[in-house]
Amino acid sequence: MPVPTNAFATAIELTLVLAGVLLLWRLVLSPEARATVRVSPLPPWEAPLSDFFIFLWLAISGGLIGPTVAQLSVRLLSLSDETKVIFVNSGFQGGMLAGVAVYYGLVNRRAPRPLCRFASAFLSGGATFLISLPLIVVVGLAWVGLLKLCGLPVEPQDAVSIFKKAKSPGLIGAMVVLAALLAPLTEELIFRAGIFRYVRTRLPRWAALLAPACCFAALHNHLPSFGPLVALGIVFSLAYERTGWIGTPIIAHALFNSYSIVRILIDPHAT
Repeated sequence: MPVPTNAFATAIELTLVLAGVLLLWRLVLSPEARATVRVSPLPPWEAPLSDFFIFLWLAISGGLIGPTVAQLSVRLLSLSDETKVIFVNSGFQGGMLAGVAVYYGLVNRRAPRPLCRFASAFLSGGATFLISLPLIVVVGLAWVGLLKLCGLPVEPQDAVSIFKKAKSPGLIGAMVVLAALLAPLTEELIFRAGIFRYVRTRLPRWAALLAPACCFAALHNHLPSFGPLVALGIVFSLAYERTGWIGTPIIAHALFNSYSIVRILIDPHAT
């Protein structure tokens, strides 16, 4: 890759990380921020345990049925191996999202709370994305260092490898839609609006933050990214709790995935 492009990409990345550090200080760590007493606008999920298990069961069932349907479909089509992987992953995300829709359509039929106020979600989601960057950099370096110290391999995710090798505009477009739209919507509705919102008033605070973040990270089935994704999940939960709008972590998640995609497009050697 030409050096000027690499230098430009590095400068942009450092600028975003620096902006995140400044926002982290101003909104979270500064004496003024720590002295401010905030009451979360996020209402508790007042539902019986049976409803919560039905929610999880429908989401998990959708995550199992979706890929199965996708695999049956690809047998009828002449697709490349990379396209099949994306097709099955889309079935997985779409199946889980369908399970959530079934829950709110058939089990909990009360009018759902709006995802967000559009402008507020972009502002708070953008701030959450920037704040997450320096944290992910620090946690990522420490996590990868720990894995190497333990002699464990550090390899890119399969989806990242496929994206780097993809040549078809249609395949690239499908991966962008999956990563920047479908995955953030599905995962935030399940892990933040579902699991975190339910357990935040029923478990100790550390467990309420850690449990859904670990489930979120484990979903990606990639050990080198587990630590950073746990940190990312905790940041998203805190942002959701602070604003009361699930649109905030959805936007932050979409921006984070889009940022990762742009990094790969600019520098194919990025991980």
